[in-house]
Amino acid sequence: MDPTALERLLAAGQDNLMLRFGLGSAWLKQGDPARAIDHLRAALRHDPAHSASHKLLGRALAAAGRNAEAVAAYEAGIRIAEEKGDIQAAKEMQVFLKRLRKTDAG
Repeated sequence: MDPTALERLLAAGQDNLMLRFGLGSAWLKQGDPARAIDHLRAALRHDPAHSASHKLLGRALAAAGRNAEAVAAYEAGIRIAEEKGDIQAAKEMQVFLKRLRKTDAG
């Protein structure tokens, strides 16, 4: 998805969880993790328990080389996903977290 089309929606005053999540996803796919991080943090202000936003925020932070923040995002996301019973999201974030820690150790 073209993030500029979504940015126009935001500029027109449509600010909600799914728009911010979509913007974060689109900017990450475009190779701009800094913009993705801003939008994913905004998505989490709309719904702090949105597991998918935590997962994507962890990926964006790791892509930006901000590994300590990525670890914190994954840890928070795993805790929230487990509380909500979102087992698949929790498992995926555990795998990403394990890979990140392995990369940092190696």
